[in-house]
Amino acid sequence: MSRATLPPETELPPVIVGAGPAGIRAAQTLAAHGLRPIVLDEGARGGGQIYRQPPTGFARSAKALYGFEARRAQAVHAALDDNLSRIDYRPERLVWNAGPGWLDVLHQTRSQRLPWRDVIVATGATDRILPLPGWTLPGVYSLGGAQVALKAQGCAIGQRVVLMGTGPLLYLVAYQYARAGRGHGVSVAAVLDTAHWRDKLAGTPGLLSQPATLAKGSYYLAWLRAHGVPVHWGVQPERVQGLTQVQGLQWRDRQGRPQHTECDAVALGYALRPESQLADLLDCRFHFDALNRAQVPERDSAGRSSVGGVYLAGDGAGIQGADAAEWAGERAALALLQDRGLAVDGQRAQALEQRLARLQPFRQGLERAFPFPVHWAAQAPDDLVVCRCEEITAGELRRQVREAGAPEMNRLKALSRVGMGRCQGRMCGAAAAEILAHASGQDIAQVGRLRAQAPLKPLPLAMVCEPAAPEAP
Repeated sequence: MSRATLPPETELPPVIVGAGPAGIRAAQTLAAHGLRPIVLDEGARGGGQIYRQPPTGFARSAKALYGFEARRAQAVHAALDDNLSRIDYRPERLVWNAGPGWLDVLHQTRSQRLPWRDVIVATGATDRILPLPGWTLPGVYSLGGAQVALKAQGCAIGQRVVLMGTGPLLYLVAYQYARAGRGHGVSVAAVLDTAHWRDKLAGTPGLLSQPATLAKGSYYLAWLRAHGVPVHWGVQPERVQGLTQVQGLQWRDRQGRPQHTECDAVALGYALRPESQLADLLDCRFHFDALNRAQVPERDSAGRSSVGGVYLAGDGAGIQGADAAEWAGERAALALLQDRGLAVDGQRAQALEQRLARLQPFRQGLERAFPFPVHWAAQAPDDLVVCRCEEITAGELRRQVREAGAPEMNRLKALSRVGMGRCQGRMCGAAAAEILAHASGQDIAQVGRLRAQAPLKPLPLAMVCEPAAPEAP
C-alpha cells in the first residue's frame, strides 16, 4: 500500500506496539493529552512479559505472582484498565510486517494493514540463549519461558529443575520456582551461574547506585541459600543428559572438577537482549552497543529513532529494566506529542530523561556482576546444534567461515541457512554471531546482525488478508 492510498495523516491516531510497562505508560500519557492511541498487544491481557497477567479466574495472588514487584505490577495493570475507555486497546494482535506508514496486523486468522503516522515501538526483550549439547531435548526451556509457565499457566517445567546461565533473571526465576514449588513436589535442584563471585564484588559499586534493587537481588540469593537450594558460581555447563527427555546436567565447578546434577528440566539464559526486529523492518538505523553486547536501534534521549514518526521505548531498544521502561514509555509519548505540536510539561520530560540517565551506573554494574561468558564460542564443540530450526551446527558455521570467508551474519545466513527457521534467529542469532566472530578473528561488534524478514513470527496457513480499514473501537 502506498502512502497516497492512506487516510490523511492528521486523521491517524498514534499506534503503540506492545502493552508492557513502556507501552502502557505511553498510552496513558497520550490519552491524558487528548489523543486516543491504538495499542496492539500480542498477549491476551496487558502487562508484557515482566508483569504478565494470568488467565481470568487464576487463583494465585499478585504477591505470589510478582513478589516484591506486586504493587508496581498492579499499578501498571491499573493504568491500562483505567484508560480502556480512552484508548483503542487491541489484544491478541501480532504485528508481523511493517513498512513506511503501515503495519500488517494479525488477529486470529485475519490480517489487516493498519496505517500509521506515528508509532511507538515497545516490543520488550527476549532471552539470550547460548546452546550446549543436549539443549534440544524436551524439558529444556529459556529462563523467560520457565517464568511464563509459572505466571500464565500456574505450572512448573519439571519436578526437579536446574536453572543455569547468568544475569538477574536467573536468581529471580529460581526464587519464584523455589517458593511456588514448596508443598507441590517441585524443587530447584541447583542454580548454576557462569559468573564468578569476584564478578559480583566488582559490580557492587555500580549496583549500589540503586540500593533498593540491589537489596531485592540480595534477598533472592539469601532466601535460596537459607532454604537449602544449591547455588554455584563460576561454573561451566557441559551437557544436558538424556535420550528422549532431560535426566540430568553435566557441568564443571569453579575449580574445573566434573559435576552431575539429576533433574528433569533445565532453564537457561544469559541475561536479556532487545527484541528489535520490528524496528529493523521500520528501517531504523542500528549501532553496536557494548553494554547490551548487541546491535540495537538508535534513539535519542527522548526516544526518537532515526526514522521520522518512529519512537522507541523500553527494553526493545536497550535493556534497562521495567522501571526504566515505564519512564521511557512516558518520555517517548511526550516526544510524539511535541512533534505533533502539542504542549507538554517540559520539566517532566527533563526529569524523565534524568531518571533514565541515572540508571547507567547500575546497568554497568549489572554487566560487571553478570558478565557474558566470552569463551563460550571457543569451547562450543563442532557437533553442537546452534540453529534448531535448520539443524545447523557450530562446525558447519565454522566451515562456512573457513571455506567461504563469510565475513558477517547475513552472508553466513545465506551460506548456511542459520536463522532462516521459524524463530527468525531469536534463539540462534546471538550464538551464531559469537561463533562467527571467534572463527573469523573479528570483534563481535564487526559481524553485524541478522536483518529482520517478514513474517516476524509464524503465521497460520488459513490466514486471510483483509483490506485496510480502521477497526471499530
